Amino acid sequence: MLRVVLAEDAVLLRAGLVEVLSRVGHEVLAAVGDAQELARAVHADRPDVVITDVRMPPDFRDEGLKAALELRSRHPGLPVLVLSQYVATAYATQLFSGDASAGGGLGYLLKDRVGEVAEFLDALGRVAQGQTVIDPEVVRVLLQQQSAARPLQRLTPREREVLALMAEGLNNQTVAQRLTITEASVVKHASNIFMKLDLDPTEGNRRVLAVLAHLRGDGQTP
Repeated sequence: MLRVVLAEDAVLLRAGLVEVLSRVGHEVLAAVGDAQELARAVHADRPDVVITDVRMPPDFRDEGLKAALELRSRHPGLPVLVLSQYVATAYATQLFSGDASAGGGLGYLLKDRVGEVAEFLDALGRVAQGQTVIDPEVVRVLLQQQSAARPLQRLTPREREVLALMAEGLNNQTVAQRLTITEASVVKHASNIFMKLDLDPTEGNRRVLAVLAHLRGDGQTP
């Protein structure tokens, strides 16, 4: 059972999320509609995990994202799952590359993923456990944006597939299952990827954040 603070300005979606979370036994400590209320709720009773929309009142720009980063700076290790209506790679890169030292679980999902209840709850659980979760569509767009980057051109097609799944926060066993290859093959591909991209082969969230930092681009928010 997780203790959750939820911030979503759309009333119907907020109510739906509360229903989904409550139905599986999670406790929703607060369900609020703006970033200020989110901050107050977290400070009043620190939850196990925060779920927040990116765009919130008053300007519907990136208030929720800024609130998430501020909360994690004040409460190091606070797990946060950010929801976005669109594939906004500028938001994703800001969230992950600007928050690498905060520790704790961190996730970025498209709101369409909420409709897949099992996937949404799985992502929430992984974030609460300290893992990094990134929507596969966001990873795909990030890779496309950076497809002309010289370091990525060093990778084989299979290595690019492994890189995309690694960037979603999947472990070696799951990557192997997705690609129908052995776990040993995944380890070998990962080693080659880190070598070709000059990345520190550290396991866990730092590995994912290193990949995202390398892929960081100047994509514009839709």
